[in-house]
Formats: sequence, C-alpha cells, structure tokens
Amino acid sequence: MSGTPSVGPFQPLKGEDPAVVGGYRLVAVLGAGGMGKVYLTYTPGGRPLALKVIRPEFSEDPEFRRRFQQEVLSAQRVQGLYTAPVIDADADAPQPWLATAYVPGPSLAHAVAQHGALPLRTVLLLTVGVAEALHAIHAAGIVHRDLKPANVLLSADGPRVIDFGIARAADSTALTGTGVTVGTPAFMAPEQASAGIVTHATDLFALGQIVAFAAIGASAYGDGPSHAVLYRIVHEEPDLSQLPAALRLLVSRCLSRDPTGRPTPAEVIERCQALSSDPLRQGEDWLPQSLAGSLTERRQMPEPARTPPPAPATPTQFSPHTPRPGFGPAYSPTQAAPNRPSPSLQAGPYGPSTAPVDGGRQPWVQPPAAHRPPPQRKRRNLVVAAAAAAAVVGLAVVFSQLPGSSNRDEAKDTHSSSTLSSATSSQQPDPKPVTYNGINMTENYLVMLADSPPRPIEGEAFGRKGDLYFQPRSTNVVEKDEVGSGNGKLVLLNNAQKGSLDLCRSETRYADTISLDQLSDGSQLCVLSNAGHIAVATYRGRSSKTEPSQYITLDLTIWRNAQEPHTTQ
Repeated sequence: MSGTPSVGPFQPLKGEDPAVVGGYRLVAVLGAGGMGKVYLTYTPGGRPLALKVIRPEFSEDPEFRRRFQQEVLSAQRVQGLYTAPVIDADADAPQPWLATAYVPGPSLAHAVAQHGALPLRTVLLLTVGVAEALHAIHAAGIVHRDLKPANVLLSADGPRVIDFGIARAADSTALTGTGVTVGTPAFMAPEQASAGIVTHATDLFALGQIVAFAAIGASAYGDGPSHAVLYRIVHEEPDLSQLPAALRLLVSRCLSRDPTGRPTPAEVIERCQALSSDPLRQGEDWLPQSLAGSLTERRQMPEPARTPPPAPATPTQFSPHTPRPGFGPAYSPTQAAPNRPSPSLQAGPYGPSTAPVDGGRQPWVQPPAAHRPPPQRKRRNLVVAAAAAAAVVGLAVVFSQLPGSSNRDEAKDTHSSSTLSSATSSQQPDPKPVTYNGINMTENYLVMLADSPPRPIEGEAFGRKGDLYFQPRSTNVVEKDEVGSGNGKLVLLNNAQKGSLDLCRSETRYADTISLDQLSDGSQLCVLSNAGHIAVATYRGRSSKTEPSQYITLDLTIWRNAQEPHTTQ
C-alpha cells in the first residue's frame, strides 16, 4: 500500500472518492500509485487498515481479476513479522480492492527525501528486516517483483514490506503491452528489465538497490529517463563510491548481473550481523531521532466514522460485500466451525452482522438495517410471485390439451431455438491474434498463453506447470496435476503447412513431447490450451552449448479465448 502524499499523511476524501468500499467506511486518503489509490479505514474493533482500490483500467481485464485473486490468496500465506498482513480483499468488486494492516510510518522513499541518507546502524537493521520479509514472502511461493523504497515502510519497531506479489497480477493484463514490464525501472534487476524473467534472486537485486539508496540517499544507477536507467542497469556497473566501505561487498553481491551470484536472504542477514559490533535487535531506537519524531503525526489518525456507511447511491457505487472464505487472518464467513452452531444474526456497528463463533469473522459488511426490505412486505411479494408462477403452470397444462397442440410441436420449437442459438454462437468473430517475437525460454521455465506478454517464469519456483515449457531436449505441454488432467496439447506442423487458427483447430495429430531434434529454424507448433487459448509457436533456435544457461527462442502468435475451455477428469 504505497503512495506518498505531498502534504501530511492523511488527505481528506474528495468528490471522486467512494464513501464505502466492501463495507468499510473510508476516512482519509493515504496516497496513490500506479495500480490504484490507498485509503485509511477501520475495522469495527477500531484497528486501522490501509485499503487499496485498483484502477478501473485494470478492473476491466478479466485476466487481471483472476490473477489478482490468486496473488491475494498467496499473499495471505505470508506470516512474516516484517510484512503488513493481508486482512481482506475482493477481486469481484466493480473495482477490486485489497486491505492490509495499517503501518504508522513513512515509506523509505519519503524518509530519505525528507531526511537524507540513513546512518549505518539504521541501514543494517533495515536490511535484516527486509531480508527476513523476503524470506517469508519467498517461502509462500511469491516473488515480490516490485520491491522499492516506496514499498518499504518504516514503523517504530522495524521496517515493513508491502505490496508483495500484487505486481504479478498487473503483469498479466493487456495494459502492459508487448515489451513493457511492471515494476519501477530504477529498482529492476537486469533480467527483469531485459527479458522479463523474474525469480527470487530478482528481489535480492532490488534489496541491494534499497540498501544503497538508504545509505547513499540516491539510486546506485542514477536518475533520469526510465530507458536510460534501465540501460545502465543492464550494461553498466552501479556507482557505489559514496557507499560506506562496510556495505560495499554485500551490495555488490546483491547487484550481481548474474542471478546465481546473489546471496540468499539468510546470507544477507548473516553478513549484516557480522558487520555490526553489537547484535542487531529491532527496537524503538532503530531510527535516528529526527526521523523517529516524524512518526508522531502518523499516530494521530482521523477518528473512525461514528455512523453506519450509507447505502449505495448508484449502480456503480461501491457496495458492501460478503467476504469469501479464505480472506482475513482466521476468518471463515460462510462456514461455521465444525461441530459448532452456525452464527446468529445480531446488530453490529455497521448494521446487522454475524456474531463470530470461536474467533470466526464478523461480517460487518452487511447492509444497514434501514436499507433492508421490511420482512412483512418481502413475504407478501413472495406470495404474489408464487401465485403468478402457479397460474403460468396451469395455463401451460390447459394449452397442452388443446387441439393442434402436441409435444411434437413443442419439440420442434425447442429444436428451432437450439439451432438458432447454435448458429448465433457460431457466428461469433474469431479473436484477433497477438504476436510476441523473440521469447527466450530457459530450461525448466514455462509460459502461460493467457499472460500478456507471455513472459517465461520458473516452473519450480511457483510450484505449477504451464501451457508450454522447455526442458532439456524437449518442449512439452505438461499434466496439470497428479490425476492426469492436461493443460493442453501440441501439434508439430509439416514444413508445407503454415500455422493458423483454422489449421490448429482442425488438426488431430497430438503429441505429448516433441524433441528438439525434430525442430529447425522456422518449425511451427500448434499449442492448444485447455483454458481455450490457441497459439502458433515458431521455433527460432537454441543457445550454444558454451553459454552458461540453456534456452530456446520462440515467436508466439496467440488467439486468446479462441475455443471453449476444456477440462479432463
């Protein structure tokens, strides 16, 4: 939940800001970033939350919503003391949103801008805290992807890393476009900036950048236009001349162009402990006095609203939602605990709510009582509806007994309707193809056809398999799980065939594995994903045996949602 307001930490809501999101009454604006706007709100018990509402542009992309929900669920598994826990979210809202615990402290970016470089002891404590946060994030199978000073908050008892993994959801949306990466250029790793490849080591490069930024007060790769900074990251050495000598070896290792040369979070912590004359322990005195004093204003937060949130004014207004299972630290709103009675409806601070059962969630996000239909009128409406339905059924029975009416005629009408529906669906235009050239797929990396652009990711790092992946001496569409349901099919086209959507749809020659020995420059494969995407992959060769990493190069032309999704049992 990043974003640094220009004047004070709490800005008043404006006319374009919603009053309520997901049942949470918004109190103030905390900031805004590339993905959305961040607000201050409270739980019914008075705990402050930072609630980010995603920009409408992302909300219109169904793939973003799917990936957003997936990443939020992954983020909830992070159990680190140096992270801001995810409390609630809704990927299906008119604009998706995410709520985390509020951290009463400035971002590292704001702190350096206001107070300059930090002293060595503070930098060491900052480094071990962020490294421990990365250890917890990586243990949950997440790569942060956008670790930067704006995403590191400085609280009184240590740093907090925020927004982990959410950038990956944005990376899948068509808004990013071909060749455009999600992240902050000055803090990208070389492999992320050049090829879009992201692994756990990518976050360690960003950590090195953060350490240098905190100790120097500026980026190690300088400022300027994004393309100029990215060029320096990929091709030039960082400027560490102003860095304290004690930190140079550690930062140099983190900023290695070779991801395998970077340390692990545990190694970073060990090195920092060795550099400190006293054991590194987080405490109230970890920040310099001038910076610690600025935390006071962030503790003087606006009071929660004392009135229930208003009813939605328009169909586009954010409205209270009933959270799904899995959101919240220990909540299960739709399921009572085993062998325990179901929750009962009670009046809560935000209107009728469900009383918690043994620590269960109290969904205060139910509509206020004043806006619920009167029970008596509701029953009367139900009676009228039932009577109308009975009358329709009775007329249907009478009509079926009239001369000239028969089941044969009814079947004919049904068949005509079905034929018309089929003809209408068959007339739907084919999706437009999107082409991505020069994709380098490293050994044991995979691509998903739904991703835009389809950047290779490490299969083992995410514990999943993809539409197309590269293993030594073969390309293959792999089984999705242990029961054997596949993630798609491959077809090796003949040299005389030119890959197209119609050809890939009509082919019936499927293979599970295709050896690289069968391929030459220009060979084409049809890739048919069970999710309904179709692609033509054109093989462009492989790396030489002398190169440190082995990869193949492909051009991909993708027709997304070109056929009905298919699943196997």
